[in-house]
Amino acid sequence: MPKYLFQANYTAEGLKGLAKDGATKRRDAAGALAESLGGKLECFYFAFGSDDVVAIADMPDNAAAAALSITVGASGAVRGRITPLMTAGETDKALGNHGRYSPPGSGS
Repeated sequence: MPKYLFQANYTAEGLKGLAKDGATKRRDAAGALAESLGGKLECFYFAFGSDDVVAIADMPDNAAAAALSITVGASGAVRGRITPLMTAGETDKALGNHGRYSPPGSGS
């Protein structure tokens, strides 16, 4: 199953909810959402710096990962972004696939 990196920041209202509910409850809610979309939360960490939360989830496909992000974002409590993750083998496959491309200004 494809893996996705989720990085998120709480809004002011989201931080109030986090303080009220506690971190464990928010992690469990994220896991339940991933499972409801056919996925599984692999890890979920709270952080400080540019992101409040960093998580990795196995999701069935891009549509399920997007649904997770849309659902969380629509709450208004969290703003986030998704990065699809690739294995070394998948990257090797991509490196071995040389499509045809003419860069700008090459005259082709």
